[in-house]
Amino acid sequence: MPLYEFYCDKCRKEVSMTLTISEREKGKAACPTCGSRELRPLVGTFFAKTSRKS
Repeated sequence: MPLYEFYCDKCRKEVSMTLTISEREKGKAACPTCGSRELRPLVGTFFAKTSRKS
């Protein structure tokens, strides 16, 4: 599952949450600190590891 980063407008904290893609699309994310759904997505880093065959 992807790790999403959000900024909560209510408690003014950055939070990271592991959500399924469908949970994220449905807007079911809530701040784990205050429970608010007033979350703004943040641009996070992305890391991909690929295997290299010789």
